[in-house]
Amino acid sequence: MSTMLSRRGFLGMTGFAGLGIAAAGTLAGCSSGPPPGAATWSMWSSSAAEKKVWDDFGKYVEQQLKVKSVASLTPSPSYPTKLDLQLVSGTASLVTALNGTLIPTYAARGAHRPLDDLIANDPDFTLDDFYKTSKSISSFNGKTYAIGFDVAPTVMYYNKDLLNKQGIPLPSPTEPMSWATFRDLCKQLTKPGQQYGFTCAPAIDDLVSWIYCAGGNVMSADSSRSTLGDPEAIEALQYVIDLFVKDQVTPPIKNLVTESSLSNFMQGNVAFMQNGPWQVVNARKAKFDWDIIPFPAGAAGSKPRVSGSSFAIPSGVREGAELDLAWKLIKTLTSTGALDIYAKAGRNNPARLSAGSAFQPPPDNLGIVQEILAGKLAGGHAFDVTTNWNQVKQLLGQDLPRTFLGQVSVPDAINGLTPRLDILMRQHLDTVRQATARKG
Repeated sequence: MSTMLSRRGFLGMTGFAGLGIAAAGTLAGCSSGPPPGAATWSMWSSSAAEKKVWDDFGKYVEQQLKVKSVASLTPSPSYPTKLDLQLVSGTASLVTALNGTLIPTYAARGAHRPLDDLIANDPDFTLDDFYKTSKSISSFNGKTYAIGFDVAPTVMYYNKDLLNKQGIPLPSPTEPMSWATFRDLCKQLTKPGQQYGFTCAPAIDDLVSWIYCAGGNVMSADSSRSTLGDPEAIEALQYVIDLFVKDQVTPPIKNLVTESSLSNFMQGNVAFMQNGPWQVVNARKAKFDWDIIPFPAGAAGSKPRVSGSSFAIPSGVREGAELDLAWKLIKTLTSTGALDIYAKAGRNNPARLSAGSAFQPPPDNLGIVQEILAGKLAGGHAFDVTTNWNQVKQLLGQDLPRTFLGQVSVPDAINGLTPRLDILMRQHLDTVRQATARKG
């Protein structure tokens, strides 16, 4: 494929001037590509288990479309950079996977095309079978830019063996416990130097679930300012930081950069771990019995972040046969048949309701994931992000983790961050206005 998005235009929108040099090198080194008419798609893949899933996706695509499937697999950390290079150099696949937090970024740049016209003109396709939060995550500025393949709320994993050993009744799978109860349990289960009550990542991605449960957010409803200094957000941040610094019910942090909640939990001496069902496949390797429960309820209830990933079509995909193949490919990659493959492998909860039953236990309470997404149990909050979310996340990642070590108080950290966050929010609004103007 070739892109209609000019390299100069893309670089101008992204500010990634350095990519121009890198892209030139990439182009100079390209001597061959996929065969004509191949169904090309890109995806992140960081393990043999993930590669097996995508290989099975490729076989499914070839069975359904009767064309060769060519998947470009890249380790997760370097996937966005490689995708940027491919979009600039005109070597991107017909369909590209996107993490939900990046969809507004690519949509605002004009790097991917809206899909609403393709959906409206296809009587064989509807979004009715996709979870509401997946559709929200895949949209920007009132347009659908991607079709989801997974979506899930953050839940709380717990070590059943450890609770049974302490004689503590197992928590309810249907009634989220209060923050006060959760804190008391963590204290009760902690034996300094031996076992701990709770673990999570020292980062905004995990803190935001507590903020939503307290009734707060990272940004105002119109995205014009940071709201991390509002009482609800401060309450949530202080609650979590107190678990680390004041109550000391968490494993000691040895390195802020490499701290891993999953690694802590898998050692078998931590009672509760905050994480998503995308870690079920790894947690199944644990040498102890465990399960999942809804996220603890704050003043606003149990409303953890809901995250998801989707497939999108680059704006450079030409009209005609190329776009027709891209649309058939994205429908196939997000079909119930493909998502059944994904779910049976235990990768994550599929974005389609009709594929949910393929995501099989263990854990015993796995069904709560679909019930939360369907609004039948507790609740969830779509992960609100900006078009410059990577910059927001990088800024928060520089100063906020120091609160987990007690090196700076929560109010001082937020007061120091807010002016810079407000600048990024205004830049985000400018980007949205420019994208709206281009739309016409």
